[in-house]
Amino acid sequence: MPFPSKPVPSIGIDFGTTNSSIALATPEGAVELVSFPTATASIESFRSILYLEQHKHAGRTQIKSYTGPSGIEHYLQAEHKGRLIQSLKSYLTSRTLTGTEVFGRRYSIEDLISRILTDLRLRAEQQFGQPIRHATVGRPVRFVGADSVDDDTFAQERLREAFTHAGFTSIDFEMEPIAAAYSYESTLDHDELILIGDFGGGTSDFSLLHVGPGVRKRGRTAQDLLGNSGLGLAGDAFDARIVRKLVSPALGADSLARSLGKLLPAVPAWIYANLERWHYLSFLKTRNVSQILKSARANALEPEKIEALITLIDEDLGYQLHQAVQRLKIALSRNESAQFSFRDGSMDIRAEVARSDFESWIDEDLQSIEQCVDGLLATTGISAKTVDRVFLTGGTSFVPSVRRIFESRFTAERLRTGNEFTSVARGLALKARESAQ
Repeated sequence: MPFPSKPVPSIGIDFGTTNSSIALATPEGAVELVSFPTATASIESFRSILYLEQHKHAGRTQIKSYTGPSGIEHYLQAEHKGRLIQSLKSYLTSRTLTGTEVFGRRYSIEDLISRILTDLRLRAEQQFGQPIRHATVGRPVRFVGADSVDDDTFAQERLREAFTHAGFTSIDFEMEPIAAAYSYESTLDHDELILIGDFGGGTSDFSLLHVGPGVRKRGRTAQDLLGNSGLGLAGDAFDARIVRKLVSPALGADSLARSLGKLLPAVPAWIYANLERWHYLSFLKTRNVSQILKSARANALEPEKIEALITLIDEDLGYQLHQAVQRLKIALSRNESAQFSFRDGSMDIRAEVARSDFESWIDEDLQSIEQCVDGLLATTGISAKTVDRVFLTGGTSFVPSVRRIFESRFTAERLRTGNEFTSVARGLALKARESAQ
């Protein structure tokens, strides 16, 4: 059934490393978020995952793909797990990792991302009752793995190609922290100088800018954006520290094996390094890694730990591990200590973790965030005391040690927090509306 003819909608899409969301701004300035049905409720954030599995029909093998809540549900219900891929956005800067083979078929990174974006578009079209071919899309100040402007440009163009594959004919990019600023600005009845901190799964981005009704009325200028900065670490980096400290040792990271009369590490360190990164974990499910681990198990002094690692990879339990890590982070944001628990089959990893220990694990990352914020203030010549408000969004903004970075520089009274998963999409839709006027 063809869609009725309507004005081009003002659509904002936040394709995130971990979660994605999509919003529409009305001509009057109201914002409506797309809701995604699950088995139990409707949600406004869409997990940025892709799940592929094989189906046999009439003697032929087909590969079916599922995304977001549907992907999670199919994955959890599957007796024989297919391939679950997370954090695809984190691959965009890699010039060497162009794609992967799944069930004997080659897919480019752009193909995989476009499958997620297509479902986002189709769900939005269903809810809004009109075709969506144009959107304002968020991008980080610095993509994960970017070491130069060229790297960021390369990643952005790959993302643009993925949107094209997903049926979009044109998109405009906007920095994610600036989009979050648009969301915050919609709540103001006066002008402010604000610092935006947008913490995603893979990136932390910061912008200093003037916002408010007076700015909108006179018209924005380039001078309203005083500066921005970013770095390619955020929630996923914190997750990696937890995996390194709690999970990898239980899976044999410190185990030894006997070889030619010598005691050597049972498993190559690079396997555990990949285990720490969600976007690499699914790529450990290869014949080469399987052979390495089976050989390691045969010679290991603690073969049961290597067996647990084999189970984690063979059964593709990255999603369950990710959920266990997230539960610990959330609990430590609310309490001084919490229990980490990861159970699946024969695997049972439990540990009591003090918040102070977690903060010591992520201390290097916290210093990098501090340096990024201080560098932005220094390069713009803005004193912390002249900033009216600090608006923080993204799940990592709730980590107490992250909040202390901003409280120590700007005071707790000036901190504001937005919806951790949808602020950027709201702001992108409002930006699209402003650009259309």
